[in-house]
Amino acid sequence: MSDISLTGMTVLLLFIALFVLVIGIILFFKSSLKSKSNSDLKEKYADHKWASPLTARNKYPDVNVFSLTKPVFLFGLASALAMTLFAFSWTEYETKLDLDVDALLEMDEEIEIEPPRTKEPPPPPPPPPPPVIEEVPEEEIEEEDEPVFESMDVEEETVIEEPEPVVEEAPPPPPPPPPPPPEEEEIFKVVEQMPRFPGCENTGGSNQEKEKCAQEKMLQYIYKNLKYPAIARENGVEGMCVIQFEVDKKGAIAGAKIVRDIGAGCGEAALKVVNGMNNLPEKWTPGKQRGRNVRVLYTLPVRFKLEG
Repeated sequence: MSDISLTGMTVLLLFIALFVLVIGIILFFKSSLKSKSNSDLKEKYADHKWASPLTARNKYPDVNVFSLTKPVFLFGLASALAMTLFAFSWTEYETKLDLDVDALLEMDEEIEIEPPRTKEPPPPPPPPPPPVIEEVPEEEIEEEDEPVFESMDVEEETVIEEPEPVVEEAPPPPPPPPPPPPEEEEIFKVVEQMPRFPGCENTGGSNQEKEKCAQEKMLQYIYKNLKYPAIARENGVEGMCVIQFEVDKKGAIAGAKIVRDIGAGCGEAALKVVNGMNNLPEKWTPGKQRGRNVRVLYTLPVRFKLEG
């Protein structure tokens, strides 16, 4: 026997039907006992002899409600089992939206990526002030003593001492060069295998089929959880917001940002849905280049359109 699957509306209707049935049975027995009690039971049982006073505790068997104990108990038991079966058969089906994947993921023009802003170098220091030349009065100029010339003649008795050799100290070794800055891993925009939304890796098929399935599931997730901002709805704001985020080597979403916004809170609403992908039970399938996982920059358009 196959499993019974009932929607929430079906379960609600079955509960209402069961409740109406119980109320109907109660009203039926009430009306039946009332009609019997109004009949001439006294004359009917005038000559009847009771075997025991307990047998006639309700005076007349026709209006003895205790005779209905067993069928009422069985009906209550069947009702409880039916309600339990209905409750366990309640199945919540995932709402599947009819979305045009190609139209929703198509962008009118290429999104320009702003280069990251680097810290501006500090301005060069100001040039030193020019030297100030002070004029010295002639009175303060002292006449230098005349140089004294010594005789450098060498005689036989003169002893010439050999000068001590001058030992030059070796210069200190130069300091080691600073370590090279760590190389940042390249973030790709297009790779051999683009990142994929979770849920399609075990479906089989080629990479193109898995990518198509992942795009459909991603759009189903986005437009099921996307909330149209009230201020945008009231002012008739429509258009396309663009969110960029990085899918790292482990499939996590990082660095999500708004690169195009139509205002009225639409960009923030789309960004919130994208960041919520990290709370899914499964992570994205990371992008691959030459057989290894790489970081990929993913550009996602999110369209806001009011239903007419």
